[in-house]
Amino acid sequence: MSHLFAYLSRLKLIHRWGLMRSARVENVQEHTLQVAQIAHALAVIQRVHFAGTVNPERVATLALFHDAGEAITGDLPAPIKYFNPQIATAYKALEAVANERLLAMVPPTLQETYRTLLVAEEEEEREHWALVKAADKIAAYLKCVEELNAGNQEFAKAQAALAESIAALARPEVTYFMTTFVPSCSLSLDELEHIAPTPGQGKLG
Repeated sequence: MSHLFAYLSRLKLIHRWGLMRSARVENVQEHTLQVAQIAHALAVIQRVHFAGTVNPERVATLALFHDAGEAITGDLPAPIKYFNPQIATAYKALEAVANERLLAMVPPTLQETYRTLLVAEEEEEREHWALVKAADKIAAYLKCVEELNAGNQEFAKAQAALAESIAALARPEVTYFMTTFVPSCSLSLDELEHIAPTPGQGKLG
């Protein structure tokens, strides 16, 4: 008997942005899906438009497991996690222990595969992980957009800080994503349908 997926299923019970008042609570499981979708898109954009050689499927799979350890540790809010270098280092070590614990839950015959997902050496796949980390920032930025659209100014400073952090990445595939896909994330469903109606279909709702 393996408890791996029993633990992973609990990611939906772990709330993000724990120190912030949210108009809609976001859990780690839904965040993980969004990061995987964005990371895959970044990899595809890089290959199609910027002569990249990354594997979109591998990037997406890494993203699906990038917060798996939080099934054990919970989500530590960023202001605490990065309060000082000592806390950041200690939390990184804690994450490593949590991921090793999850790997120990995997049946021996499957551990070789899951080791590359749960306790992967980032240096060996630096470019893949760079896209996962960029996608993580973009997903957080989109959460800020969602909250601000709901009238929640609690996320204003976080949005500004994330926008600066994303711009500082200076990655062309990230810039492409931010200019091509992000603007419409501020629109309502009615606005989306007015701008880009689905051929052959009427208005939803």
